[in-house]
Amino acid sequence: LLGAAIGFLFGPDKWYANLQKPSWNPPGWLFGTVWSAIYPLMGLASWLVWANGGWHKQSYPLTLYVVQLGLNLLWSAAFFGLHNPLLALADIVVLVVVVLACIAAFKPVNHVAANLMQVYLAWILFALALNASIWYMN
Repeated sequence: LLGAAIGFLFGPDKWYANLQKPSWNPPGWLFGTVWSAIYPLMGLASWLVWANGGWHKQSYPLTLYVVQLGLNLLWSAAFFGLHNPLLALADIVVLVVVVLACIAAFKPVNHVAANLMQVYLAWILFALALNASIWYMN
């Protein structure tokens, strides 16, 4: 719900509509559709890890999960709220690193959880490329 609220507060606006974008920029409706699928997968992944001992036993992988959630939310604020593609790009680079660490930490606990997070990783790698292209073009 917090992600949806951030998206509503800092969603695309006139500024975004006027940016130069690469030819492979997907239509706007696709972003909401993809996130609507990815967020439940992420939640399931974190639950699968949490279910194997709770926060006490899985504090490291779950802390990485919470950190990447925060970075994910900050990206929207940086890009859409502050209209700063470069700051958003720096954020998403760190996000990718933390998600990679999260996947590595999830894997020994639950392989399915790690695989679910790889779907998210693929999407944010695409978002990183799109963010970098938009920054470069503008």
